[in-house]
Amino acid sequence: MTASRLLFVGAGPRAIMLLERIVARFGADVVGDSGETDPRAVGAPRLHVELIDPHPPGAGRIWRRAQSPLLKLNSMARDVTVFTDDSCTIEGPIRPGPSLIEWAELWRSGELAASGRGIEIDDEVAAAEARGLRGDSFPTRRLHSYYLDWFFRRTVAEAPAGITVRWRADTVVGVTERADAAASGHTVTLASGLELDTDVVVYTVGHNGREPDAATADLVASAREEGLVYVPPAFTADADLSVLAAGEDVIVRGMGLAAVDLVVLLTQGRGGRFVADGERLRYAPSGREPRLHLGSRRGVPYRSKVSSVLQGEPPQREVLTSAAIAGLLARPRPVDFDTDVWPLIASEMLHGHYRELFTGHPDRVVGEWAAFRAVLQAHAWDDPALLAAIASAVPDPLDRFDIGTLDRPLAAEVFADGAEAHHRVVQHIETDLALRTTPERSASQGVFLAVLLSFLALSEIPTERWTARSRAVSLPVRWHTFFSYVASGPPAHRLEELLALADAGVVRFLGPETRVSVHAGRGFVASSPRVPGETVARSLVDAWLPGSGAVVSDNAALRQLAGRHGVELRVRDADFDGSLGRVHTDDDGRIVTADGAPAASLFALGPFTSLTEGGAFTRPAANALPLRQNDRTAGAVLAALAAPALASA
Repeated sequence: MTASRLLFVGAGPRAIMLLERIVARFGADVVGDSGETDPRAVGAPRLHVELIDPHPPGAGRIWRRAQSPLLKLNSMARDVTVFTDDSCTIEGPIRPGPSLIEWAELWRSGELAASGRGIEIDDEVAAAEARGLRGDSFPTRRLHSYYLDWFFRRTVAEAPAGITVRWRADTVVGVTERADAAASGHTVTLASGLELDTDVVVYTVGHNGREPDAATADLVASAREEGLVYVPPAFTADADLSVLAAGEDVIVRGMGLAAVDLVVLLTQGRGGRFVADGERLRYAPSGREPRLHLGSRRGVPYRSKVSSVLQGEPPQREVLTSAAIAGLLARPRPVDFDTDVWPLIASEMLHGHYRELFTGHPDRVVGEWAAFRAVLQAHAWDDPALLAAIASAVPDPLDRFDIGTLDRPLAAEVFADGAEAHHRVVQHIETDLALRTTPERSASQGVFLAVLLSFLALSEIPTERWTARSRAVSLPVRWHTFFSYVASGPPAHRLEELLALADAGVVRFLGPETRVSVHAGRGFVASSPRVPGETVARSLVDAWLPGSGAVVSDNAALRQLAGRHGVELRVRDADFDGSLGRVHTDDDGRIVTADGAPAASLFALGPFTSLTEGGAFTRPAANALPLRQNDRTAGAVLAALAAPALASA
């Protein structure tokens, strides 16, 4: 019996998690409800899978083992899983497995090895980390790569007899229709020159770079003309930071996760050390660090990850409920994020904060939660009357929650000079750490969970029901940026390190609304309309990830996918007309062709597609969107693989 052939373009987390779903569904079909093996599985393999990626399967490029051991996840070990569980509302079989912390516990107890499904952690630094890992630890990317590698190996080892899997360390450079008109499927060309025929192709290339946009290209050209050093947006682990000399002034635009990684690599990565010195860290320089001047639109880093524990009632959706969403969908007009949904999310955050404050810390409020909940429900989130009600019920200003201040902590503050702006940012980081890591301020955990529940709730709104502007701008830009800033920031210790670097004079904060321009003969000049003076440097780093855009991707296969096999999705209505910059797919992950029809044998999953993006690996017990999407696409892929066989039967 001839095997069906499936090829993955990319072998990172999304690829192997989809592979697991395909194996799980395939296995269920082969074994059947009776528990007896289907006779079709006997003999030659029925499905052969090829994974094409220059990086080892599992971790892929972003989480690969060959990067600095200083770089970490911004999720705690207990909050990372690649397995389905009983919370998942999927058609395929549930195949539970350990979260990252549970996997580490099984590894150090010897149970993994005893089961015959173990993995050797051959890096002593990673092994030492695994031995000391806790649920609230933020694991390194290196250790995470072992978890993903183990998951891939387990998936392959537990595959039924009818399926085989092979990884090729290569790169897909082109996908074309089979030359034989009578044969279905595609021919895949690799960078090595090898050509592989396959029945179905799935693109799971994850995050990629892109051709420079106009602003970046201008900076590259200006830096070259002026003899300056410019490091454009890049994945931090891949950027060439050797061009930034010791003792040199470097302007850094961006204060998100990429900037945090950059600072780590340029300080601790160059031999500096953080030393415990009472309640505050102290930085001992190596002398090889540049002087970093950090600025951004907000002027402050992403909010610290919340590590406090709820003391009061468990979280729940009180405003952005399934009933509220059903009400929005029952209307004939499209759903607009800014006018219809954002007010519900804002109110949900208020409920999350004050539920925890009133039920977890009743000694710090006036009145009962039931009464204050009624106050919240009677007012819009931005009603001035609500602010007055909050002030009368919550005596300590630090216990009061204001969404505007959360999002723009420096608001319209104007500073006397650069020193005052720097001090204000230091003060903000200190306050943020106190609010998000100390037990008495656990209301921040309530806000975080409200934001997370809201994020999950948005998947209940079908993609096609959003307005065009919501799909192209509000959701991928406004909402995603806000969510990342509030809920997906760095571990607290990274911000403590940032304070130590500020104390040591290695880091200086420029303040909000930082602007950078090139002045002939001077270099890069950073300024802010709210901070007098300028900062001049010969080096600039734009510390954020490359923007999305399939047509302008630096991945040849992805560019071809968007320009030949499929199209970038363009959304339009009476108020907005624009491109998402993403490849158009249907809800099953099938590529939608230029004529609007779904391709029979081309699929794609990941941040470059028009599907709602929820990341790859996820939190346990969250009925996470990626797991649901993976299972749905796995069913569609297997159906596509079966179609030619059924047609010829």
